[in-house]
Order: sequence, then structure tokens, then C-alpha cells
Amino acid sequence: MKKIIVFLALWTISAASIAEPYSVQRVEPANWWVGMKYHQVELLVYGDNISATTPAIDYPGVAILHVKNADSPNYLFVTIDIAENTKPGTFPINFVLDGTVQSRFDYQLLAREKNSAQRQGFSPKDAIYLITPDRFANGDSKNDAVPGMLEQPNRAYKGGRHGGDIAGMEQQLNYIAAMGFTQIWPNPLTENNMEKYSYHGYAATDLYKIDARYGTNEDFKRFVQKAHKKGIGVIQDVVLNHIGSNHWWMKDLPAKDWLNFPAEYKETNHRRTTVQDPYAAPADKELFVSGWFVPTMPDLNQRNPHLANYLIQNSLWWVEFAGLSGIREDTYGYADQAFLSRWAKTIMDEYPNFNIVGEEWSANPAVVAHWQRGKVNASGHVPYMPSVMDFPNHETLREVLLEKEAWDKGWVRLYEMLANDFVYADPFNLVIFPENHDTSRLYSYVNEDVDLFKTAMVYMATMRGIPQFYYGSEVLMTSPRERDDGAVRADMPGGWKGDTKNAFTGKGLSAKELDMQHYLKTLLTWRKTSAVIHKGKLQHFSPANGFYVYFRYLDDRAVMVVLNKNEQEGSLDLNPYQHFLAGKKTARNVITGKQVTLGSALVLPAKTSVVIELQ
Repeated sequence: MKKIIVFLALWTISAASIAEPYSVQRVEPANWWVGMKYHQVELLVYGDNISATTPAIDYPGVAILHVKNADSPNYLFVTIDIAENTKPGTFPINFVLDGTVQSRFDYQLLAREKNSAQRQGFSPKDAIYLITPDRFANGDSKNDAVPGMLEQPNRAYKGGRHGGDIAGMEQQLNYIAAMGFTQIWPNPLTENNMEKYSYHGYAATDLYKIDARYGTNEDFKRFVQKAHKKGIGVIQDVVLNHIGSNHWWMKDLPAKDWLNFPAEYKETNHRRTTVQDPYAAPADKELFVSGWFVPTMPDLNQRNPHLANYLIQNSLWWVEFAGLSGIREDTYGYADQAFLSRWAKTIMDEYPNFNIVGEEWSANPAVVAHWQRGKVNASGHVPYMPSVMDFPNHETLREVLLEKEAWDKGWVRLYEMLANDFVYADPFNLVIFPENHDTSRLYSYVNEDVDLFKTAMVYMATMRGIPQFYYGSEVLMTSPRERDDGAVRADMPGGWKGDTKNAFTGKGLSAKELDMQHYLKTLLTWRKTSAVIHKGKLQHFSPANGFYVYFRYLDDRAVMVVLNKNEQEGSLDLNPYQHFLAGKKTARNVITGKQVTLGSALVLPAKTSVVIELQ
């Protein structure tokens, strides 16, 4: 009997020593859903010498189509096919060597939420609230410092982590909804385990995991669900171009071409025009797409087919897992454009009513328009991304607010920039914005002129497109006029225990701050129910005498907007607008709620812009 026990013990030790080198450490994605249009999923399997094994699955409706080795022996790419009528469940993927199972991974197939494929994405009916999560509200102080995370909290340092989290955003959903916002776009929440500046989220170290200092994957999912109950969708910030240098891949890259310029650091030249420039030198174009942003952000090579599959599936996974209503894609044009088309097309094929907005930071409308779905490009590139950030409009608005009016200065430049809309496939689906996490605060940029700031808010709430606002602007948060990321992304007043000023309750706010908060709330609350703004057409008139007038109209309804920078009370002649005003004697000032008499002229106080609902 003793001999048998010794033999069994020795066999157990031997089996463990054999199995250990082939143990699976990761399978990504770790689950999928039945009934997806994207039903052939390429699993990235990671484990010591796992490429020496052969994967096997025995589950009705699931088959392995093919298995590919990587340059590293510690990876396998296993493509599975999930038949349409496959039942949800959990099954083992066995990894076999010489007829013996060396390792296994229990894979999950989940049932989809009802009508998941028909989910509604963000649209012109929405107002987006952009949040830098680390700086918005600290709802759970217990996750400020997490073992294993390289950067610890330091609220006194503007470039450090301050402790905002998912719990904080969740606790302020009532405030966000009451302000009139209908979508939330948080800066990236995925793990960013970098030594410094990890708070911004754009140097991911694990694309399938929420950063523990924000919470868990389940916390994020619950946040989205609670937001939906309050009529708010959630847009995820996705980065396809680069990762953080501490990403787990970097210790053992799957392939030699997983990164661009893996052996020698080369920085991008940021020459966005090279993508469609017919005269661009190939080297300039290649450096733009393949160069790194900074040494801590390795540039991904989406021309590697396995990496391309990984990134596409990762985006689909988050949409389905969390219940997203949109994606904002960072540094859009910097990635391989053939991949970008495939990525966006795959997502939109899966979710036809979804929306994706890409960041193409250019003041040139032709460069931005290149990336929007429906645009016919001379280069032959076919885009599938429905929306783009309207940087040309953004930069022009900020400049003209401070310009003296002249024949070729001031409002006329915004008027003429808008005339470039003919280059876009769908200008009404552009995302417009006065500021974001990468710009100075607009209130500071206009030298803390509240009237100019209010005019910008009027423009955002009534112009064609989908408006995006930055957290804290409603209470006149400030920053240096020149870009200073840590200062721009300052803490939201009231987001931390002990704050003497609280934007969420109004405690400690000045009369000016309370007035601005009420002003924007009034605008956005009206906007939520205004079909003219959601669906209406646009007609604008050549600016004159310091006024810029445009109308949004739908069927027999119309809204008149007057942007006014005049530093003295002025009279606006209404005769040029009789096409819209004829027969109408009264209207309603949306902001004040007061009745407006429509005579031959409209008298406006200095630097007061108005939104007039025609009756």
C-alpha cells in the first residue's frame, strides 16, 4: 500500500511538472456571445510554451476553424466558429500534447441582452458630458491606492492621480441628468499601470480590464446600466493607435511586427495631410502612421492581422459587455487606414444604429471629412466611421470670440468655416465642442468674459451636430490660457470630501458660477425636447454689425439664434429674416422664458446672445 501511495505522489509531482510549462495564463477575449453577427472569434491564448499544444473543443455548435502560431512560443491564435443556434454555456478548451491534456480554460458563451444589436447610438438629440474620471469625483476612497499599481495617489500634484473613480461618477448621475446631459464620455477607464501620468488613461496596460483605481469591469457595467435608467448613454474612449510601455505584451511580444519601429524609437511627424496628399513622400506618410507619440506609448501595427482581429474584437466585446451607446476613438488618423475601415465597418455591421466618433485633430475640413462614412475620397479610401470631431469649427469659434469685427474678421470667419460643410458626407453627425481635456478651458481662453462664454454655449446648444461639453465648465472652472493638461483636468469642486465648494449641491459657489450653471441647464433642458434642434435644417445669414443670425427649422417650426459680441446695446434689423418671421408677432426667449415682440427691429443688450423660439 505504501508503495502505491509513493507511486501516486511521484506521478502527481511528475504530472504537475509536465503541466506547468503549458499552463494557460490568459485567453482574450475570455467570453463571447451567441447570436453575434461576428461569430468567428480569434482567441489570443497566452501561456508558457503553449504553442507546443493543440487546442480541442467539444461543445455543440462550437468548432475550431484554425490555429496559428506566433513568433513567440508562448502564444496561440485559435479561431472558433459559433453557430447561430448555439446555446449559452461554459465549456473547456483543452490544450493537448502527446495525447495528454496539459492545460484547460473554461470558456463562456453568454446570451445577449434583448435588442442588443439594435441599440441606439448617440445622435444630434444628445448633449455629451466629457469627464476625466480621476478628476471628477472620489466615490470610493478605498481604491485610491491599490497594491500592484505603480502610481499612488497624490492630489497635491496636478499631474498625479487624485482618486476619482466610477463610484464617483455613479453617485453624480442625478446631477448630470438634471443638467440636461444625455451622454457621458469618460476618458479611458482601462488599466493604465504606468509609473507616472497614469490618470489620463491613454497608455493602456490591459485592454480587457478596468483600472482597479477606478473599480472593476462589473462596476463599469453597473454604472452604464444605472446611467441608462436615467436616460443617459455611455460612450467609451478607445485607443487603437498605441498602448502603454508597461502593457503586459511588452514583456513578450506575440510577433516581431506587433509594433511599429520595434527596434528603434521613431517619433511620428504628426503630418496628418500625408494620408491623402497626392504628392506626399512615402517616408513622410509612413512616419506619420507608424511613428510613436512618446517613448512610453508603443505604436501598434494594425497591419498585423492578428493584432487587427484583437483590436476589433476588443471594441465589440466592450460594447456588448458594458452596454455602450457609442465609441470615441482617439488619434484616429494615426492608425493604418485599411484597418480603420475594417474596424468601423465591423462595429457598424454588428450595431447598425450605433455611433462612433473619431478624433482627427486638424483645422482643415478636408482632412477631417476624409474619415467620415459616405465620403468619396480621391485616394480611394472608404471610411465607415459615422462621426468625426469638428476641430475646424472648434478652433474657429475660439478665435473669433476674441476678434474685433471686420469685413474679414470675427463672425464672418465662423460663417465661412460652416460653409465648408459641403466637404462632409454628414455634417449634422459631427461632434462639435468648445473645449476638451486637451485644450485650455474656454472660459479662461476668453479672459473670463462670462458673456462671451455664454455665447459659445448658445452656439453649442443650437448649431448643427452633436454638442460635447467638458465637466466643470458649467461652474466656470479655469485653467491657464495656454495648454496645461494637469490644470485643465483639475478636480471638480465637491467631488472630494472636505471640498469647500460643491458644484453638485451649489454650496460655496459664487453668484456668477450659480448663474452660469443655471444658464447651461436651461439651455440643455430645452434642447432635450426640441425636435427642431434634433432634426431641423440650418440656414445662416451673412454676419453684419456684430450680429451673426441663423435659423434651425423643421416643417412649420423654427428657432432663431442671434450671436452678439457687440460691446454696446444694439438694434438688429429684422427685415432680412422675413422668410422665417413673416406673419409672426411674438416669440419666446428660450433662456429667460419671456415673450419677445417681433417688430421691425430687435434690441439686444451688450454682448447678449439669444435663442428665440418662433410661435
